[in-house]
Amino acid sequence: MTMTETMEKRAGTTGRIQKVGVAGCGLMGGGIVETAASFGFEVVVREVSDGLLDKGLSRIEKSLAKAVEKGKRTSQEKDATLANIHRTTQIKDFADCDLVVEAIIENLEEKRAFYAELDRVVKPTAIFASNTSSLSITEMAASTGRRDRFCGLHFFNPVPVMKLVEVVRTIDTSDETYTEVAAFARALGKTVVTAKDSPGFVVNLLLVPYLLDAVRALEKGVASREDIDAAMKLGCGHPMGPLELLDFVGLDTTYYIAEIMFQEFKDGRYAAPPLLKQMVKAGYYGRKSGRGFYEYNA
Repeated sequence: MTMTETMEKRAGTTGRIQKVGVAGCGLMGGGIVETAASFGFEVVVREVSDGLLDKGLSRIEKSLAKAVEKGKRTSQEKDATLANIHRTTQIKDFADCDLVVEAIIENLEEKRAFYAELDRVVKPTAIFASNTSSLSITEMAASTGRRDRFCGLHFFNPVPVMKLVEVVRTIDTSDETYTEVAAFARALGKTVVTAKDSPGFVVNLLLVPYLLDAVRALEKGVASREDIDAAMKLGCGHPMGPLELLDFVGLDTTYYIAEIMFQEFKDGRYAAPPLLKQMVKAGYYGRKSGRGFYEYNA
Protein backbone atom coordinates (compact mmCIF):
# COMPACT_ATOMS: atom_id res chain seq x y z
CA MET A 1 0.00 0.00 0.00
CA THR A 2 1.41 3.41 -0.96
CA MET A 3 1.56 6.36 1.43
CA THR A 4 -1.23 8.06 -0.53
CA GLU A 5 -3.47 4.99 -0.25
CA THR A 6 -2.73 4.79 3.47
CA MET A 7 -3.65 8.45 3.96
CA GLU A 8 -6.89 7.95 2.02
CA LYS A 9 -7.73 4.95 4.16
CA ARG A 10 -7.12 6.96 7.34
CA ALA A 11 -9.22 9.85 6.04
CA GLY A 12 -12.14 7.43 5.75
CA THR A 13 -12.05 6.43 9.42
CA THR A 14 -14.41 7.90 12.00
CA GLY A 15 -11.82 8.60 14.71
CA ARG A 16 -12.55 11.72 16.73
CA ILE A 17 -8.89 12.75 16.78
CA GLN A 18 -8.28 14.88 13.68
CA LYS A 19 -6.11 17.80 14.82
CA VAL A 20 -2.98 16.98 16.78
CA GLY A 21 -0.71 19.23 18.81
CA VAL A 22 2.91 18.26 19.47
CA ALA A 23 4.91 20.06 22.15
CA GLY A 24 8.57 19.89 21.27
CA CYS A 25 10.26 19.56 17.87
CA GLY A 26 13.41 17.76 18.88
CA LEU A 27 14.36 14.28 17.74
CA MET A 28 11.26 12.59 19.18
CA GLY A 29 8.80 15.45 18.83
CA GLY A 30 9.87 16.09 15.26
CA GLY A 31 9.46 12.42 14.44
CA ILE A 32 5.93 12.43 15.85
CA VAL A 33 5.11 15.57 13.85
CA GLU A 34 6.45 14.05 10.63
CA THR A 35 4.61 10.77 11.13
CA ALA A 36 1.24 12.29 12.04
CA ALA A 37 1.40 14.82 9.20
CA SER A 38 2.41 12.05 6.77
CA PHE A 39 -0.77 10.16 7.61
CA GLY A 40 -2.99 13.15 6.90
CA PHE A 41 -3.44 14.64 10.36
CA GLU A 42 -3.35 18.40 10.79
CA VAL A 43 -0.46 19.03 13.18
CA VAL A 44 0.40 22.07 15.29
CA VAL A 45 3.98 21.91 16.56
CA ARG A 46 5.19 24.20 19.31
CA GLU A 47 8.70 25.03 20.46
CA VAL A 48 9.94 27.63 22.92
CA SER A 49 11.77 29.59 20.21
CA ASP A 50 11.75 30.13 16.47
CA GLY A 51 15.33 28.92 16.33
CA LEU A 52 14.41 25.51 17.74
CA LEU A 53 11.43 25.34 15.39
CA ASP A 54 13.65 26.10 12.40
CA LYS A 55 16.06 23.36 13.45
CA GLY A 56 13.32 20.79 14.03
CA LEU A 57 11.41 21.53 10.84
CA SER A 58 14.62 21.47 8.82
CA ARG A 59 15.25 17.97 10.15
CA ILE A 60 11.75 16.92 9.06
CA GLU A 61 12.26 18.35 5.56
CA LYS A 62 15.56 16.49 5.20
CA SER A 63 13.93 13.25 6.35
CA LEU A 64 11.14 13.63 3.81
CA ALA A 65 13.57 14.55 1.04
CA LYS A 66 15.60 11.43 1.81
CA ALA A 67 12.43 9.31 1.59
CA VAL A 68 11.70 10.80 -1.83
CA GLU A 69 15.25 10.05 -3.01
CA LYS A 70 14.84 6.42 -1.94
CA GLY A 71 11.50 6.14 -3.71
CA LYS A 72 9.58 5.59 -0.47
CA ARG A 73 7.49 8.72 -1.04
CA THR A 74 6.60 10.97 -3.92
CA SER A 75 7.28 14.69 -4.11
CA GLN A 76 3.53 15.26 -3.86
CA GLU A 77 3.36 13.26 -0.61
CA LYS A 78 6.27 15.24 0.78
CA ASP A 79 4.54 18.55 -0.06
CA ALA A 80 1.23 17.32 1.41
CA THR A 81 2.98 16.32 4.64
CA LEU A 82 4.67 19.70 5.03
CA ALA A 83 1.37 21.47 4.28
CA ASN A 84 -0.20 19.65 7.25
CA ILE A 85 2.34 21.13 9.69
CA HIS A 86 1.72 24.46 11.43
CA ARG A 87 4.42 26.02 13.61
CA THR A 88 4.04 28.13 16.74
CA THR A 89 5.81 29.27 19.89
CA GLN A 90 2.51 29.84 21.73
CA ILE A 91 0.78 27.22 23.88
CA LYS A 92 -2.56 28.93 23.16
CA ASP A 93 -2.34 27.69 19.55
CA PHE A 94 -3.15 24.19 20.84
CA ALA A 95 -6.59 25.48 21.87
CA ASP A 96 -8.67 23.48 19.38
CA CYS A 97 -6.51 20.35 19.14
CA ASP A 98 -8.16 17.00 19.81
CA LEU A 99 -4.94 15.47 21.12
CA VAL A 100 -1.77 17.11 22.43
CA VAL A 101 1.35 14.94 22.59
CA GLU A 102 4.10 16.29 24.82
CA ALA A 103 7.74 15.56 23.94
CA ILE A 104 9.62 18.22 25.90
CA ILE A 105 12.58 17.93 28.27
CA GLU A 106 12.53 14.77 30.42
CA ASN A 107 11.99 16.63 33.68
CA LEU A 108 8.89 16.02 35.78
CA GLU A 109 8.51 19.55 37.12
CA GLU A 110 8.93 21.07 33.66
CA LYS A 111 6.28 18.74 32.31
CA ARG A 112 3.86 19.40 35.18
CA ALA A 113 4.21 23.15 34.67
CA PHE A 114 3.59 22.74 30.95
CA TYR A 115 0.47 20.66 31.48
CA ALA A 116 -0.93 23.05 34.07
CA GLU A 117 -0.69 25.89 31.57
CA LEU A 118 -1.94 23.75 28.69
CA ASP A 119 -4.97 22.66 30.71
CA ARG A 120 -6.15 26.26 30.98
CA VAL A 121 -6.17 26.96 27.23
CA VAL A 122 -7.13 23.70 25.49
CA LYS A 123 -10.74 22.62 25.01
CA PRO A 124 -12.08 20.35 27.77
CA THR A 125 -12.57 17.37 25.47
CA ALA A 126 -8.94 17.26 24.35
CA ILE A 127 -6.72 14.37 25.37
CA PHE A 128 -3.21 14.89 26.75
CA ALA A 129 -0.49 12.30 26.14
CA SER A 130 3.16 12.25 27.21
CA ASN A 131 5.92 10.66 25.18
CA THR A 132 8.02 10.16 28.33
CA SER A 133 10.00 6.93 28.52
CA SER A 134 10.37 6.83 32.28
CA LEU A 135 8.46 9.48 34.27
CA SER A 136 5.16 8.99 36.08
CA ILE A 137 2.14 9.68 33.88
CA THR A 138 -0.04 9.83 36.99
CA GLU A 139 2.02 12.67 38.49
CA MET A 140 1.79 14.67 35.27
CA ALA A 141 -1.96 14.13 35.02
CA ALA A 142 -2.41 15.35 38.60
CA SER A 143 -1.38 18.85 37.46
CA THR A 144 -4.50 19.03 35.25
CA GLY A 145 -8.24 18.83 35.67
CA ARG A 146 -8.57 16.00 33.13
CA ARG A 147 -6.87 12.99 34.69
CA ASP A 148 -9.35 10.70 32.92
CA ARG A 149 -8.26 12.15 29.57
CA PHE A 150 -4.55 11.67 30.14
CA CYS A 151 -2.25 8.80 29.17
CA GLY A 152 1.23 7.92 28.00
CA LEU A 153 1.98 7.60 24.28
CA HIS A 154 5.54 6.36 24.06
CA PHE A 155 7.00 6.28 20.55
CA PHE A 156 10.43 4.89 19.67
CA ASN A 157 13.28 6.47 17.77
CA PRO A 158 13.27 6.96 14.80
CA VAL A 159 9.51 7.52 15.00
CA PRO A 160 8.75 7.31 11.25
CA VAL A 161 10.44 3.89 11.09
CA MET A 162 9.81 2.14 14.42
CA LYS A 163 6.49 0.30 14.46
CA LEU A 164 5.88 0.11 18.21
CA VAL A 165 3.94 2.49 20.44
CA GLU A 166 3.34 1.92 24.14
CA VAL A 167 -0.03 3.30 25.26
CA VAL A 168 0.21 3.78 29.02
CA ARG A 169 -2.88 3.77 31.22
CA THR A 170 -3.00 5.33 34.67
CA ILE A 171 -5.56 4.35 37.29
CA ASP A 172 -7.60 7.36 36.09
CA THR A 173 -7.36 6.91 32.30
CA SER A 174 -10.85 6.26 30.96
CA ASP A 175 -11.69 3.45 28.57
CA GLU A 176 -12.79 6.06 26.02
CA THR A 177 -9.46 7.87 26.21
CA TYR A 178 -7.49 4.66 25.85
CA THR A 179 -9.58 3.55 22.87
CA GLU A 180 -9.20 6.89 21.07
CA VAL A 181 -5.46 7.12 21.62
CA ALA A 182 -4.84 3.51 20.63
CA ALA A 183 -6.89 4.07 17.46
CA PHE A 184 -4.79 7.17 16.69
CA ALA A 185 -1.55 5.20 17.07
CA ARG A 186 -2.86 2.45 14.80
CA ALA A 187 -3.87 5.09 12.25
CA LEU A 188 -0.16 5.95 12.07
CA GLY A 189 0.59 2.36 11.08
CA LYS A 190 1.90 1.48 14.54
CA THR A 191 1.48 -1.67 16.60
CA VAL A 192 0.08 -0.83 20.05
CA VAL A 193 1.06 -2.50 23.30
CA THR A 194 -0.72 -1.50 26.48
CA ALA A 195 1.13 -0.90 29.75
CA LYS A 196 0.18 0.33 33.18
CA ASP A 197 1.86 3.43 34.59
CA SER A 198 5.00 1.82 35.98
CA PRO A 199 8.57 3.07 35.45
CA GLY A 200 9.98 1.80 32.17
CA PHE A 201 6.59 0.53 30.99
CA VAL A 202 7.31 -2.67 28.99
CA VAL A 203 10.34 -2.03 26.80
CA ASN A 204 12.63 -0.13 29.16
CA LEU A 205 11.66 -2.35 32.10
CA LEU A 206 13.29 -5.23 30.22
CA LEU A 207 15.83 -3.37 28.07
CA VAL A 208 17.61 -1.23 30.68
CA PRO A 209 18.94 -4.13 32.81
CA TYR A 210 20.22 -5.80 29.63
CA LEU A 211 22.09 -2.66 28.56
CA LEU A 212 23.53 -2.11 32.03
CA ASP A 213 24.67 -5.73 32.23
CA ALA A 214 26.55 -5.24 28.95
CA VAL A 215 28.41 -2.29 30.49
CA ARG A 216 29.18 -4.37 33.58
CA ALA A 217 30.55 -7.14 31.38
CA LEU A 218 32.85 -4.64 29.66
CA GLU A 219 33.91 -3.23 33.05
CA LYS A 220 34.82 -6.70 34.32
CA GLY A 221 36.81 -7.54 31.20
CA VAL A 222 34.53 -10.42 30.23
CA ALA A 223 35.01 -9.50 26.57
CA SER A 224 35.85 -6.55 24.35
CA ARG A 225 33.18 -4.12 23.20
CA GLU A 226 33.30 -5.62 19.71
CA ASP A 227 32.92 -9.17 20.97
CA ILE A 228 30.06 -8.29 23.34
CA ASP A 229 28.17 -6.70 20.46
CA ALA A 230 29.00 -9.48 17.99
CA ALA A 231 27.91 -12.13 20.50
CA MET A 232 24.46 -10.62 20.93
CA LYS A 233 23.98 -9.89 17.24
CA LEU A 234 25.06 -13.31 15.99
CA GLY A 235 24.09 -15.39 18.99
CA CYS A 236 20.66 -13.84 19.63
CA GLY A 237 19.81 -12.34 16.26
CA HIS A 238 19.75 -8.78 17.54
CA PRO A 239 20.15 -6.09 14.84
CA MET A 240 22.49 -4.12 17.10
CA GLY A 241 24.72 -5.12 19.97
CA PRO A 242 24.00 -3.61 23.42
CA LEU A 243 26.92 -1.18 23.38
CA GLU A 244 26.08 -0.05 19.85
CA LEU A 245 22.49 0.39 20.98
CA LEU A 246 23.58 2.44 23.99
CA ASP A 247 25.48 4.77 21.67
CA PHE A 248 22.40 5.06 19.44
CA VAL A 249 19.93 5.71 22.27
CA GLY A 250 22.32 7.98 24.16
CA LEU A 251 24.35 7.07 27.22
CA ASP A 252 22.98 10.09 29.05
CA THR A 253 19.40 9.09 28.23
CA THR A 254 19.93 5.53 29.44
CA TYR A 255 21.69 6.73 32.59
CA TYR A 256 18.82 9.10 33.36
CA ILE A 257 16.18 6.40 32.85
CA ALA A 258 18.16 3.92 34.95
CA GLU A 259 18.40 6.42 37.82
CA ILE A 260 14.64 6.97 37.82
CA MET A 261 13.93 3.24 37.75
CA PHE A 262 16.45 2.53 40.52
CA GLN A 263 14.89 5.16 42.74
CA GLU A 264 11.46 3.61 42.16
CA PHE A 265 12.33 -0.07 42.54
CA LYS A 266 15.53 0.03 44.67
CA ASP A 267 16.66 -2.93 42.58
CA GLY A 268 20.37 -3.30 41.81
CA ARG A 269 19.58 -4.35 38.23
CA TYR A 270 18.72 -0.71 37.51
CA ALA A 271 21.76 0.82 39.22
CA ALA A 272 24.03 2.51 36.69
CA PRO A 273 27.53 0.94 36.55
CA PRO A 274 30.43 3.29 37.45
CA LEU A 275 31.74 3.17 33.87
CA LEU A 276 28.45 4.44 32.46
CA LYS A 277 28.32 7.25 35.01
CA GLN A 278 31.93 8.25 34.28
CA MET A 279 31.32 8.36 30.54
CA VAL A 280 28.20 10.49 30.93
CA LYS A 281 29.99 12.91 33.25
CA ALA A 282 32.78 13.17 30.66
CA GLY A 283 30.28 14.05 27.94
CA TYR A 284 30.54 10.77 26.05
CA TYR A 285 26.88 10.40 25.10
CA GLY A 286 27.25 8.22 22.03
CA ARG A 287 26.44 9.09 18.44
CA LYS A 288 25.03 12.52 19.23
CA SER A 289 28.27 13.68 20.87
CA GLY A 290 30.58 11.86 18.47
CA ARG A 291 31.91 9.49 21.10
CA GLY A 292 30.49 6.78 23.32
CA PHE A 293 31.62 3.17 23.44
CA TYR A 294 32.65 3.79 19.84
CA GLU A 295 33.87 6.92 18.08
CA TYR A 296 31.92 8.57 15.26
CA ASN A 297 33.09 11.09 12.70
CA ALA A 298 31.17 14.28 11.97
